[in-house]
Amino acid sequence: MSTIVAISTAPGIGGIGIIRMSGEDSFKILEKVFKPKNSQNTQNIKGYTIKYGNIVDNGEVVDEVLVSYFKAPKSYTAENMCEINSHGGIVIMNKILDLCIKNGAEIAEPGEFTKRAFLNGRIDLSQAEAVIDIINAKTDKEAKMSLEQLEGNLSIKISQIRSKLISVLADIEATIDYPEYDLEEVTNTKILEILKEVDKILDSLEKSFYNGKILREGITTAIIGRPNSGKSSLLNVILNEERAIVTDIEGTTRDTIEEFISIDGVPIKIIDTAGIRNASDKVEKIGVEKAIEVAEKSDIVIAIFDISKKLNDEDEKILKILKNKNAIILLNKIDLNKREIDYERINATGKKIIEISTLTRDGIEKLYDEISKLFNLKEVANDGETIVSNIRHKNSIINSRKYLKKAIETIESGMPIDIISGSLKEILEELGKITGETVTEDVINEIFSKFCLGK
Repeated sequence: MSTIVAISTAPGIGGIGIIRMSGEDSFKILEKVFKPKNSQNTQNIKGYTIKYGNIVDNGEVVDEVLVSYFKAPKSYTAENMCEINSHGGIVIMNKILDLCIKNGAEIAEPGEFTKRAFLNGRIDLSQAEAVIDIINAKTDKEAKMSLEQLEGNLSIKISQIRSKLISVLADIEATIDYPEYDLEEVTNTKILEILKEVDKILDSLEKSFYNGKILREGITTAIIGRPNSGKSSLLNVILNEERAIVTDIEGTTRDTIEEFISIDGVPIKIIDTAGIRNASDKVEKIGVEKAIEVAEKSDIVIAIFDISKKLNDEDEKILKILKNKNAIILLNKIDLNKREIDYERINATGKKIIEISTLTRDGIEKLYDEISKLFNLKEVANDGETIVSNIRHKNSIINSRKYLKKAIETIESGMPIDIISGSLKEILEELGKITGETVTEDVINEIFSKFCLGK
C-alpha cells in the first residue's frame, strides 16, 4: 500500500494541529522533513515514543513540533505511522502536509486510516463503524455505547454465534459422512437446542435497536403553536441562550431552528417552527407548511398555548395535529395570572398538560421529566447491555432470524437434517456482513466515505 497523509485535527485556528502519516515509507518521508534535536536512526526509535525537533523545508525551519512514532504492527493502522504535532493554524498545517506529499506521501481519502486498520485486521467492520459514531456522539451515553462497540462487544457476540453455527454444520457433516452410527436423532435434538439459543440472542440484539437508534439519532421534538405563544422563548430557555429572535411582532420565526440538548444522556433534537396561522405573506406561509410537516414527522410534539388567551381556529388546527402523535401540551404565561384558555377542550385531548412560564422557567423541569417518562430514557443503555445502533447491522440480524426460523421449522417437521445446511450458511453470510467477513467492496467503500479526512 502507498503511504498516506492527512490533517487529522479540525480546520481552523487551535493550539495544536496534527498531521498523520501511515504506510511503509512513513519514517523515510519523515526523515526528509523532520530534524530532531537529538538525531537518532529511525530503526532504533521505539514505538510509542515522541521526538522533539523542527519541520524544515530546504534547511529553513517551518515549525517547531513533536513527532509521535508508532511502529507496525502496533499502531492504529497496523502499519508504520507517525503523527506530527505542530502549532495549530491552517497555514502551518498545510505547509507540513505539502512537504510530506512532495517527499512521497499521497493525500488520504476520507476514513482511509480506519479503513487500513480494518483491511489489516486490527479491527473488524463493526468496530470501524463505531469510530465515526464516537466522533459524531452528541451525549455521554451515545459515546459510551459507541466505545463499547469499538472495544468489540458486538463483535464478540457475533463471533460466538458464528462459532455455534459452524459447530452445528460440523455435526451435520458427521451424520452425513457416518450414517452407520445413526446419530441423526441425537444430532437433531442438540442442533434444535443450539438454534433456539442462537435465536434468543439475536432476538435480544434486534430488540436493542430501539435503544440504539434513540442514542444514535436522538428524539426529534417539534415545538408548535400559534404566533407569540412562546415557542421561541421556550427554545431559548431550554438552550440557556438567546438562540431564537423573540419580539412582540407575530410571525417572527419563518423557518425551523434546530438544536440538540441532552435529557438523561439521550440526545433530544429540538426544532422550533413558524407560528401556525392563516398567513397571507408568501414566505410565512411556506414556514407554516413546513412547521406542520415537521410536526407530523417528529417523534414527539410539544404544543404550546398562551394560557391568557381563548382558543381560536388556529389552536384547533394545532390540537388536530396532536391527535395521533406523542405529544405534550404546555400552557404558557402562568406568570400573568390570567387564565382565559378552555381547559375542558385541552383536557379532552388526553395528552399530558404542563403549566409553564418561559419568563420564570416554572414547569421546565416537569417538561424534561415527562419526555424522559414517555421514552423511558432512564432505562436506555444500561451498563453491560450490548446495543445494536446501526441499521445495517439490524437488517443483517433480521435476515439471519428468517433463515434461522426456516432451519428450526425444518428440524421440527422431521425433514432430513442436511436440508438446513443451506439456511445455516445463509445465516453465517448475513452475520459476516456485520463484522466484514462477507461484505462486498462496495459496502466497505460506502461506509468509509462517510468518515472525515484524517480518520
